[in-house]
Amino acid sequence: MAEEKGKEELLFTGSDTEGGITSGYHMNDGVKLKVEYSFFGSIYDGEEEKAVLAAMKQESQTMGPQVQLFQDEFAKVFEVKHAFAVSNCTTAMHVATQTFGIKKGDEVITTPNTFIATSLVILKEEAKPIFADIDPKTFNIDPKQIENKITDKTKAIYVVHYGGQMCDMDPIMAIAKKHNLYVMEDCAHAHGAKYKGRPAGSIGDIGCFSFHSLKNMTTLGEGGMITTNSDELADKIKRFRNISITHWDPKQTHFEFSGYKMDKTDVKDYWIPSHFDVIDDDGKWGNNYRMTEAQAAVGRAQLRKLAMMVEKRKNNGNYINEGLKGIKGITPVYESPDCYHCYHLYTLCIEEEELGASRDEFLRVLYREEGIQGILHYQPTYHFTGLKRKYNYPDKLCPNAEKFFYKREINLPMNPRLTKNDLDMMIQGIKNAAKKVRK
Repeated sequence: MAEEKGKEELLFTGSDTEGGITSGYHMNDGVKLKVEYSFFGSIYDGEEEKAVLAAMKQESQTMGPQVQLFQDEFAKVFEVKHAFAVSNCTTAMHVATQTFGIKKGDEVITTPNTFIATSLVILKEEAKPIFADIDPKTFNIDPKQIENKITDKTKAIYVVHYGGQMCDMDPIMAIAKKHNLYVMEDCAHAHGAKYKGRPAGSIGDIGCFSFHSLKNMTTLGEGGMITTNSDELADKIKRFRNISITHWDPKQTHFEFSGYKMDKTDVKDYWIPSHFDVIDDDGKWGNNYRMTEAQAAVGRAQLRKLAMMVEKRKNNGNYINEGLKGIKGITPVYESPDCYHCYHLYTLCIEEEELGASRDEFLRVLYREEGIQGILHYQPTYHFTGLKRKYNYPDKLCPNAEKFFYKREINLPMNPRLTKNDLDMMIQGIKNAAKKVRK
């Protein structure tokens, strides 16, 4: 029976589960892979195991001492005043959107080259995502495309540090200051990334991080963090991520409910007037976006090894870059001199005019004949049915982003566990595929 169970587990793949593409790209299509695209982007060892077991023995299992320590340590590493642990990056961005007061009829400028979550949190508040095109070299939102998108309805700019290379933040922050706009950094790819020496999540008004299993560090598969240097925003973030709960106003000493009178000046009982108060913030209400103690304990262990894991990613990325130099029609990763690239993704670009074949033709050979699995990130957000139906975005809205997704990009396997043999097989596979498809 144990042997049969093992066979079943081997056949059970990410594409078979409810998580779909958020949990794996195992296809079970008969292709023999040399290097597959792993959906675990980190390294676990005995440290994480001990952390989980220790957290399980605690009295508190959610939002307790481990969460507080994780927040404090994360804030120190990422050079911010405040950090708040949450259930995932999507909920982090939703909290940010509520904190900014984004409401129905507002507009938020963002990139089309991102996971749907970046726009979803705007849509949830009944605001409209306005898409600015990307830089064809960095694949990040192009600051030059932002300002002409601003209207009297614009309330914020949401940037995404694609692949682990930060956006050109100085001009973006200058535009935001000029027009009195909030800036949110979607840092889901950017653990360990820097812009002119400043860590991701420390430049905009709010930064939002993901600890999904794919990321540079993870907290048992899901998790997130919100960062800010603003005391005013931090006060709202605390409530929005925790069901709008707050303490009773300490200035208020006399209470009367249903004829039950209480006077805090005379009575010191901890339950008077009650354990907590609940307030709204300009008509907006929070939700339960809390992080568990086990996740936070693992997050602390991951944070301690983050620099090591990012260095491995960066070495892997640089090794691939060097190995792919001079191949006609193949463009390795570009690193901006202003940025420290943390290589969450390795994005290879196919220039079909130079190669003499399409990206899809190349990817088919790379996958089916060379055994190297690539995946694509990201279809322009405004091409999804739900957004087209709601806002009828025009075709060719962001030409660079559309060409990037449909004709140029492939994400190669990238994680800190890749061996030199894995890297050499990828490089050789790409060289072989280029030769085979070149016409």
